[in-house]
Amino acid sequence: MKLLSWNVNGIRAAAKKGFLEFLEKENPDIICIQETKAHKEQLTSEILEDHGYFTFWHSGEKKGYSGVATFCKEKPLFIQEGLGIEKYDKEGRVLITEHNEFLLYNIYFPNGQKNDERLKYKLDFYDDLLPIINDQIDSGNNVIVAGDWNTAHHPIDLARPKENKNTSGFMPIEREKIDFYVSNGWIDTFRLFHEEGDRYSWWTYRFGARDRNIGWRIDYFFVNEGMVEICKDADIHHNIFGSDHCPVSLTLDL
Repeated sequence: MKLLSWNVNGIRAAAKKGFLEFLEKENPDIICIQETKAHKEQLTSEILEDHGYFTFWHSGEKKGYSGVATFCKEKPLFIQEGLGIEKYDKEGRVLITEHNEFLLYNIYFPNGQKNDERLKYKLDFYDDLLPIINDQIDSGNNVIVAGDWNTAHHPIDLARPKENKNTSGFMPIEREKIDFYVSNGWIDTFRLFHEEGDRYSWWTYRFGARDRNIGWRIDYFFVNEGMVEICKDADIHHNIFGSDHCPVSLTLDL
């Protein structure tokens, strides 16, 4: 089973830049999309259904902002929009789908760069999500958390760690949140297969950053420890354009 995750920075813009052709070529079983920046009523059938996938959407109250969508070849057993926490759900950040072997959380984690209030909102989100997914593991479920986590975990995960130690996205207080997930048994699947640096999933549009590979790895598939043995590959597809992020993938042997 092949899963993809991609912050498309606007699904309508991405569709004009080859997203649907990419979907047809890669043919994943599931793709999680973040930052859709659209409500369903704003979208054409070309995006919603003509490709043959079941599509599910969770959009924020504010148009043109945030939003997640999950495309599945097989219809999920259950779909939930949001975490059931109003301050996050009104921004359209989480879509949960239940599949035969796992629960899939498609998440667009908050960005904390705007101000201290948004940084606290981001940190609160990390804190509030963890017990929810831990409870699912305690209940006997396997869980995949896919999406744009908006934090580079280690110095190897961004091109210029020293210059960004006080920048939201690489601040110690943010990195410690991911440390805590790891201490709770959550596994960064990319690092199961790749120890090398210079592998990033996001580049600013400024300063020719992508051409120079001055990037950050902030898009992840995390799984619980019980799923590690069925993880067969994970990768970053830096050669795919159409957004300031590129897709990341996880392949499972089910």
